[in-house]
Amino acid sequence: MTQTSQQTDARARRWRSLAMGGICLATAGLPFGARAAEADGSATAITVIGHPDPEGLLPTQTEPKSVSAIATAFIEKQAPTLNAFQLVNLLPGANVSSSDPYGLSATSSLTLRGLGQDEIGVLMEGAPQNDIGYYVAYPAQFADAENVQQVVLSQGAVDIDSPVVNGAGGLLSLHLDDPHRTFGVTIDGSLGSYNERRVFARVDSGEIGNTGLRAFVSYSNNRADNWRGAGYDLRQHVDAKIEKEWGDGNRASLAFSYNEAKTSTYPSPALADWQAYGRSYNYDSGYTGGDTAYWRFYRSPFRNEYVSAPVHLVLSDRLTLDSTLYLQFGYGNSPYGTQLTTTGNTLGTETLTQPIALPGAVDGTATVLGNFTGQQFRGGDVARLTYAAGAHTLSGGLWFDYGSDHDVESFTAVDGNGNPLDEWGHTAQAIHTADGRLLAALDERTTTVIKGFFLADRIALTPRLTLEAGFKGVDVLHNGINYLPGPQSGVHFDSFAALPRAALHYQIDKRSQLFADVTTNFRAPDEYTLYNTYYRGAPSGQGTSALRNEYSISGEIGYRYVGPNLSGTIAAFHYNFRNRQLATIANVDGALINTTLNAGHQTSYGLDGEIDWRPIEGLSFYASGEYLHARLGDDLPVAGDLLPTAGKHAVSSPDWQFGLGGTYDDKRLFGSFALKYVDRQYSTFMNDESIAGYATLDLSVGVHLAGLIDRNRTDVRLNVINLTNPHVLSGVQQITTNALDTVGRGGTTIAGSAPTYYIGSGRAFVVTLARQF
Repeated sequence: MTQTSQQTDARARRWRSLAMGGICLATAGLPFGARAAEADGSATAITVIGHPDPEGLLPTQTEPKSVSAIATAFIEKQAPTLNAFQLVNLLPGANVSSSDPYGLSATSSLTLRGLGQDEIGVLMEGAPQNDIGYYVAYPAQFADAENVQQVVLSQGAVDIDSPVVNGAGGLLSLHLDDPHRTFGVTIDGSLGSYNERRVFARVDSGEIGNTGLRAFVSYSNNRADNWRGAGYDLRQHVDAKIEKEWGDGNRASLAFSYNEAKTSTYPSPALADWQAYGRSYNYDSGYTGGDTAYWRFYRSPFRNEYVSAPVHLVLSDRLTLDSTLYLQFGYGNSPYGTQLTTTGNTLGTETLTQPIALPGAVDGTATVLGNFTGQQFRGGDVARLTYAAGAHTLSGGLWFDYGSDHDVESFTAVDGNGNPLDEWGHTAQAIHTADGRLLAALDERTTTVIKGFFLADRIALTPRLTLEAGFKGVDVLHNGINYLPGPQSGVHFDSFAALPRAALHYQIDKRSQLFADVTTNFRAPDEYTLYNTYYRGAPSGQGTSALRNEYSISGEIGYRYVGPNLSGTIAAFHYNFRNRQLATIANVDGALINTTLNAGHQTSYGLDGEIDWRPIEGLSFYASGEYLHARLGDDLPVAGDLLPTAGKHAVSSPDWQFGLGGTYDDKRLFGSFALKYVDRQYSTFMNDESIAGYATLDLSVGVHLAGLIDRNRTDVRLNVINLTNPHVLSGVQQITTNALDTVGRGGTTIAGSAPTYYIGSGRAFVVTLARQF
């Protein structure tokens, strides 16, 4: 079929709105770290007497690895619209590229120590949130901020039990609030810039009769105009949780989350587009015949449900069992505008001899909605046994995960005003061939089966020194069907990763700790690397099962201090990658095609640090920083030649990042600020294009009204997002091998292609009234 560059550009964004993550409870996590110590009660207690941290940005940690966190005290002072990526922006190593001040759009990114979000595992209450096919997570679909108790960011070592297959870049874990023990109602209302309107309501049951059960359910509704260009976003969300505790530490929970949204995709400019149009680089606000850039064509609807059922059982004074079952269901569409003709179409490699019916066609051509739809199911379980025997705490467990993903690129008619017949992209409403088959540029179904096991031992060598050693084995199996006519039908990929690890923790005294760890991680090739793609009846991308697992060995050594008024951590880290996998765009016969490249070896090392100072009660200052040295180790194979990339900077890996935050809370007035600076970022393997460093600043001020109206907690706060409103590119949306034509090692000229970027969001004001009853 005939296709325009609009379709090719949309291909680069196809899965940003199709998150099929899950929600369940953190009790399933295998304790490779401080949690192992808790199993036998041997963890060294740290008691801090001084000014408590009102900021919630440096909770006390005892794990033998780099780990940062934000807690309720920080989260509740931020704009309630912010998603989890935006909330962790101040933490060491976190580089958040957000195109939307309210965190609603899927056009955003998180990198950690220079590693992209498809290499960062994301858990919500212990269950994987990453897309089963492409490994990206979508924070706009996570739980409402009011229900999040803590967000933990592990910059390097991933917990041994974590159910992720893309943890080379670290781990982001969200922990939900427990149902309250007494009945209560919480209501929030927010108004803000760009017609932002949000309501949130939560009801806690308290203990239900004498059953020991308690529960909460919440609902939120959020609407905001696009801050740039035409369009608006809608989001409805439900969180619910019921739990019971009994005996000496037994606990069972059932959690449910539902998300339904229609959010806008912001166009990502090339550097030339940014220089020419700046923030005016947007989709069209009105529709005229033949226009494929109308904003309604780039508005993504999606719907997701998550269920989890974690159980923690104390079988004896030495033995515990943890098991978490999770289920996920999701459907969504990431559409774009394009044109079709009644004749000259293809289906895979088959040329259609009969014309297709195109409503609204003029001279045989019609503007249509191109759909990228995904329907996913995912279910799994993580189970472990923990046994304490003298100086040893032994843990072992199994992980099983089954996923089904059906992806279709179809086309839907639009009316004369540019309104799609069906924005959800259901196949029943899509355009069909003359003989009744679905007209599709992509139609594939993949089944993914993951099986893993893990063993760990925590050994108390002395009362202050502990050694942890563990091994994890993970097998990833992809089986798929390509339904399009052509040379490819079934696809298959099977790989196994062996992941040993070790860590040391030394408690110098009640305030100081030393830690060190060596960890292995991997990233299995995503399912889309397996399939052929077709353009105008010919293969435009060759599917392969020859890609190897990306494998990394990382090490850290650090010092942690927890004092009465001052706390901090500093850590040195080093990574060595084999088969570094990077998603990029390749130029194939003039068509830009999404592909994954094996970039060979990469070495990264650097320093992370964070410090929190509490000079007086109610006042806190926080600072973080990172130095990163990330270099490619090999020349890159491109178009039958080698691109001279050895020694070049790794893409999206700023050398320097700094964060500075502060909070004041005197029980009546409160406020906070968050300043973040990100250094220059390269967007090509050849380092022939980059974006400049930039800084953002967020502020909040508020008043606690409890005692003035009644004794119920009542807060009013004003949040200012991106106060200084810099006009900047905030990150790399799509990397390329080289932006300029480059002569390869073999003497051929390798054509360049332009990277694309996120445009940093504009300034926004949000006023929130929150009240508890």
